[in-house]
Formats: sequence, structure tokens, C-alpha cells
Amino acid sequence: MPVSFTELLDTFELVSMINSIGDYQAFVCRRTGKIYCHTDAEDFAEFYDELPDDIEDNEKYIAVPDKRELDLGKPLVLDFAREFLPGDFDEIRAIFSKRGAYQKFKALLIRRHALDRWHDFENKAIERALRDWCKVNSISVTD
Repeated sequence: MPVSFTELLDTFELVSMINSIGDYQAFVCRRTGKIYCHTDAEDFAEFYDELPDDIEDNEKYIAVPDKRELDLGKPLVLDFAREFLPGDFDEIRAIFSKRGAYQKFKALLIRRHALDRWHDFENKAIERALRDWCKVNSISVTD
């Protein structure tokens, strides 16, 4: 059963965002295409699914990756810098050697009037990487 790519992308974004501050899990059922989302945070648990008892069965379910698992963090930023901001490459690399890198990187992008270009580059890379992940894991998608 195919998975909605839009739903998978939205789930991927949540996994990537929330896992930087807490524990959030999402799984795709290979048979039905249903995406199960779960958190142990009591404040939000009522909004998410009860996970199936056999969620550990890798033949039936696969965990939705986050940005780091698909190399969409620092490596993507450096690819962007090489292509679009080569004069700032060393500064960007230095920014990403410390905490708070994305905030400083976004400030640099605003100064260089390159924020929209970055968002376009990042969105295309995310879609490509997530579709590749689906192919590698034999997950068919719609949309």
C-alpha cells in the first residue's frame, strides 16, 4: 500500500524538529502505508498513536528517519555554501563548529539576501533524500 509522500514529509519534519528537543518516534507500516507517531511526553501523548505491539518487526514497520540520518544537516549547509556562497565558505564552516550554528547561519543568509535560495535548496534536497530513502526501503509513495 503506498504512503502519502506529503504525510511522510510532514512526519519527517516533525521527527527532525522534535527529536532535537525530546523523544518522538514515527514508523511507516510497510503493508498498509499508515504512519504511526508516538511520544512519551505526557503533555502530548494523547495526540499520538498507541504503537502496535509488533512495532519492532522490521519486516512490517520502518522508523521514519530524521535530517541527520539522511545527512541533511551540516553536510547540506556546506554543499549550499560551496555552490552559492563560496566567499563565505570558511566562515560558514566555522559557524558549524560551535553551538547555535543555525541561528548564526540564518543571520548570515539574511545579510547576503540568500535566505530564500537556502530554503529552496534545502527543500529540494529533503524531498530528493526522502524519496531516495523510500526507494531504498521499498516504500511506494503517492503524490
